[in-house]
Amino acid sequence: MSGRIFLLGDNIDTDQLAPGRYMGGGIAEIAAHCLEAVRPDFAAKVRPGDILVAGRNFGAGSSREQAAEALRHLGLAGVVALSFAGIFYRNALNLGLPALVAPDLGGIEDGDEALLDPMAGRLTLAAKQAEVALEPLPENLRPLLIDGGLIPHLKKRLSAGAAKAGRP
Repeated sequence: MSGRIFLLGDNIDTDQLAPGRYMGGGIAEIAAHCLEAVRPDFAAKVRPGDILVAGRNFGAGSSREQAAEALRHLGLAGVVALSFAGIFYRNALNLGLPALVAPDLGGIEDGDEALLDPMAGRLTLAAKQAEVALEPLPENLRPLLIDGGLIPHLKKRLSAGAAKAGRP
């Protein structure tokens, strides 16, 4: 997907992504307040296909999956970071949101137009005619993204298994 880069720093935690005071509302309300503590205009400006790029320790904090779900709800093509908190990383992939590690963020600027190809492990900066190589997504996790997340992936596998066994 193609979109604009929203560049953030290190240690973006789950409370910044899904503020606790909005957890009583639905995902639309949580997403409307996503990152408001560090970038108040984020939820209003982000568009489907945009890409969040951040520093180290992205998604640290609680295990709330609403942090990744808010980003997916806003239509992000994915998140690229120098490193992820383990629980956020797995929550993102389970929800079908690409989370890719970049060994280096040199040359990436806020507002850059970019194309994220999670399967190829590549972030292409269109105007700069530059590519940022990303760590490849582990082979066993690729089907989760292809199928749209863990639940659709499991439904597909169970359905295929039932069909193979001759069950409806």
